[in-house]
Amino acid sequence: MIAPILAVATVALSLVLYAPDKPRAELEAAYPGAYRMVDGVRLRLRDTGPRDAPAVILLHGFGSSLDTWEPWATSLSAHYRVIRFDLPGFGLTGPDPTGDYTDAREIQILVDLMDQLGVARASLVGNSLGGRIAWNFAAQHPRRVSRMVLVSPDGFASAGFEYDKTPETPLMMRALPYVTPRSLLRETLAAAYARPEGLSETTLTRYHDLMLAPGVREAILARMEQVMLRDPAPTLAHIQVPTLLLWGEKDAMIPIGNATDYLRDLPHATLVRLPNLGHVPFEEDPAASLVPVQKFLAGKMP
Repeated sequence: MIAPILAVATVALSLVLYAPDKPRAELEAAYPGAYRMVDGVRLRLRDTGPRDAPAVILLHGFGSSLDTWEPWATSLSAHYRVIRFDLPGFGLTGPDPTGDYTDAREIQILVDLMDQLGVARASLVGNSLGGRIAWNFAAQHPRRVSRMVLVSPDGFASAGFEYDKTPETPLMMRALPYVTPRSLLRETLAAAYARPEGLSETTLTRYHDLMLAPGVREAILARMEQVMLRDPAPTLAHIQVPTLLLWGEKDAMIPIGNATDYLRDLPHATLVRLPNLGHVPFEEDPAASLVPVQKFLAGKMP
């Protein structure tokens, strides 16, 4: 009797928690942006600041969107052309029709986006997943990168993410396309903050809404199944662009101890530690965390 009861209870719970996709039109009205076709993907982006100013491209992390950068982008747009977009599989860019979420695909899309926008060279700013894309891009296309800011970048092996091995997708994550509780998302996002109470309801709503964009949850699973880390050391060793490592000392997702690996392998890297901040300092304390970035982009620090 126990098994049938559990089965019925599981189905009942799933029906209660079931979260369908939200209509795209509703989301596009709530979260505005421009759209551009690049390599068959309809990218949502924002492009602000003087067109003749040095370009800065902002690359967000896993599960995020271009909106995460807005406080920084607003300030930087006074002196730079600031470009940010929803990476394929996230936000209102949504799924890549090819189903390819490898770093190689992301890098090609970035190259072609820069070509379309007439940006020959830019400073790259990447957080977490976006950081990994940024340093791989800099290694492959050094003439197109002037400076690089890596905010808690991904890339080195950690628990559950070994080199040359695709990690197993947790059973709970396989339910993501059907069940996406706001409460569970709150717990996940709060872990990115040094002070969980700093996660506002507005920010939580944005993440939840964009997670429910058509096809995004399936794309997230597809991306997770395609992740395969390679030892970054040989790639990092070839990067010659000046690099700022920006790391929250309270980062519980990619600990600041990983900065030692980057400082060892990345020839021209400088570390700035952010006391009492976590994985997304540009959300948690935009003003304070932007100060070293502004100095670095202006050439006022190594």
